[in-house]
Amino acid sequence: MTFASAVVRGATIKKPVAGMATWLRDVGQLQIYDGSAWTTLTSGQSTWKTVTLNTGFTHNGNSQGSFQYRLVNLFGEQMLYFRGGITPKYSGGTLQYTNEINSVALPANCRPTSLRTILIPCSDKDSARIALRLDITTGGILNLWGIQKDTNPPWIGFHGTFTSL
Repeated sequence: MTFASAVVRGATIKKPVAGMATWLRDVGQLQIYDGSAWTTLTSGQSTWKTVTLNTGFTHNGNSQGSFQYRLVNLFGEQMLYFRGGITPKYSGGTLQYTNEINSVALPANCRPTSLRTILIPCSDKDSARIALRLDITTGGILNLWGIQKDTNPPWIGFHGTFTSL
C-alpha cells in the first residue's frame, strides 16, 4: 500500500497487522509493521551530494574524488554515508584556517540527533597518525580533529565511513 505520509497511513489504517507493508512517498521509505511498530526496511534512492568546503580544504585528496555524502538505510536505520577525499592546507604545522570542513551546514534531514564521532583515514606521509576524528554536529557542521605539528597528512579520506543519525 502506498501513502502520502505516515500521518495519512495512520488515519487510514487504524489497526495494523504484523506483516503489513507500506510505501511512504514523502520520505521514500518502505516500512513493515512488526506487530508493535512500523519499521523502515529500505529508503528510496538518495543521490550523492558534494560537501561545500571551507577555505583551507580542497576536494579529491589522493585522487579519491570529491568529498560527498548521502542518506542510506542500513539495518532499518537512517545513516549518513561518506565517500571521497580532501586535501587540507597547513600553516606552521596546523590547519591554515579552521577545523570546520564544510562552509555550508548539512541539510536538516542529514543531521544527527546528538553529536556523532567517527574515525577517518589519512595519509601517514608527514603524519604521526594514520587516522583522524570527524565530529558531525547536530547543527550539520563537520569538524576535523587530530591535526597537530607532527600530524599534517597531505590527504584525508572518507570512503566507507558512516554514522547513524
